[in-house]
Amino acid sequence: MAEGKEYAIRVDPHVHSISSGHAYSTIEECARAAAERGLEAFAVADHGPAIPGSGNLYHFWNLKVIPRRWHGVWVLRSVEANILDRHGSLDLPDKVLASLDLVQAGLHPYTGYEGEGVEDHTAALLAAISHPLVDVIVHPDNPSYPVDMERVVEAAAGAGKALEVNNSSFVYTREGSGDNCRLMARLAVERGCLLSVGSDAHVADFAGEFSHAVEILREAGVDPRSVINYSIERLGEFLASRGKRLVLA
Repeated sequence: MAEGKEYAIRVDPHVHSISSGHAYSTIEECARAAAERGLEAFAVADHGPAIPGSGNLYHFWNLKVIPRRWHGVWVLRSVEANILDRHGSLDLPDKVLASLDLVQAGLHPYTGYEGEGVEDHTAALLAAISHPLVDVIVHPDNPSYPVDMERVVEAAAGAGKALEVNNSSFVYTREGSGDNCRLMARLAVERGCLLSVGSDAHVADFAGEFSHAVEILREAGVDPRSVINYSIERLGEFLASRGKRLVLA
């Protein structure tokens, strides 16, 4: 893979299907693309219902009908849930979140979130980190929602949660994330915080594209073992540490 042997990340935890409303590939097309890129697995991580046009509650509840293995890759069930307020409220009920393999959450516009400024945004992420079902905070380096990164990294490290290095932030979304992401990665190394690396693909061909994110890992000297999606085995270990069991059947 293009990112090099030491960062040959084999699982993409952040791939969107047409059910996100503003993505353009089916889950099967994503599975084919993941297989062609040599991935072991990818997660269907569609946006939660607060995003206009995204999947409703039943989309996530019914992910169990998707084949666990499709075109030679494992298909994981996930969500990119929306943090709705500074108290860390999410846009799916706990019963649905508990049915998923991996719960990811972040701040997004047009979802009803009305926080303003560093203190509100930081409080929202800290509350989401404390949510027992949340595993990963997505793109916490988003310059549209500036946070106290030291507090966020320390909280994630203490809770055994992962922060995402999002490849698409350097391609076509969240312009200006670079410095924030580099700071996050350096702090993660210093504090022993886990990281997740996601393509955030909204088109199947971008599934497994991590090249920009990997540059950040290299610059910061991130140990590949601290990347929770380095392999399907590593992801399973991470989930086990969270009291979850990844059942690939």
